[in-house]
Amino acid sequence: MRNGSLLARLRPDIRIAFACTGFVFLMVGMSFAAVPLYDLFCRVTGFGGTTQRAEAQSDEVLDRTIVVRFDANVAGDLPWRFAPEETHIELPIGEMAQMAYIAESTASSPSVGTSTFNVSPPQVGAYFMKMECFCFTEQPLEAGEAVEMPVVFYVDPAIVDDPDGRATREITLSYTFFPVRD
Repeated sequence: MRNGSLLARLRPDIRIAFACTGFVFLMVGMSFAAVPLYDLFCRVTGFGGTTQRAEAQSDEVLDRTIVVRFDANVAGDLPWRFAPEETHIELPIGEMAQMAYIAESTASSPSVGTSTFNVSPPQVGAYFMKMECFCFTEQPLEAGEAVEMPVVFYVDPAIVDDPDGRATREITLSYTFFPVRD
């Protein structure tokens, strides 16, 4: 009789242990899912200046223009020079534009870099449509090699219908290159 009551007393403890173990596994699983889910959220909403991808140019071009500034940065441990061909352009909203960045290796051996990007102000990320970009792909450069890296984009005319976007007169597209480690 005494053993039966001991088992009855242990069962709630075992249930709590299983619940806690299950909770720990759930939290570990969520931590692995957090990065791809956040990335998806940013791509869908343009949150934090994340730009959008477009397959075709806009059907509509407005009379209103917007200035797009270009910024380039290189992490200190990547031996490259990296700069836009032009510091800014002014274009009609909805019109497709192409510009290029120039990357040059100053290393004495081959090196590989990859870039991240953002636009500011952050609320316009949902309206900055990139059709071609070198971002997030590994870019190998031989010692002393220089390459042109094109960006093809337009600003979606829907920006003028957004209360947060319609007052925007200037957008900055910024890239930062980092070394790729083996």
